[in-house]
Amino acid sequence: MSEIVVLSGSPSEVSRSNAVLRYIGSTLEEKGFSVTHISVRDVPQDVLFNGEFNSLVIQRITSLIKEAKGVIVGTPVYKSSYSGILKALVDLLPQDVLEDKTVLPLMTGGSSSHLLAMEYTLKPLLASLKGMNLKGVYFVDSQIDKRNTANPIVHTNALERLTKQVEYFTKSISKKQMKILL
Repeated sequence: MSEIVVLSGSPSEVSRSNAVLRYIGSTLEEKGFSVTHISVRDVPQDVLFNGEFNSLVIQRITSLIKEAKGVIVGTPVYKSSYSGILKALVDLLPQDVLEDKTVLPLMTGGSSSHLLAMEYTLKPLLASLKGMNLKGVYFVDSQIDKRNTANPIVHTNALERLTKQVEYFTKSISKKQMKILL
């Protein structure tokens, strides 16, 4: 079982969103967390296009998310919203798939003009799945070097914001785990 699921909504193989998500995943693994990465690219196109919610891949993703203690969801901004392929995947998941899960939303966009996309599109989507959203982090493309696999975040303040949100995320997961043990 993975403690943390990292879900990428980027349709691109090499993207800023994926670079940040992989960085977060490796940081969490260094702290001793078990992390599973899922990408919309892992889902066959026909499953998404035909809405095959009973497919084995959708059942597997559902199981991984439901068993996780926390979920990180990242997506690029397209037309002032999350990616359409992320929405296609989310539409195939159960309505309560994020119930009682701490969720860290992340978005990357070409400019700060799309900053509110997280508040008006991504967070409501995740909340509709019963997720408990943290503040989240929005990155402008210029703050990320997607070719740098060790640490793609080249902007000091952006890295500090991310570090703080990941810390809140891990504390929330740990608090929930303590409550379960008590």
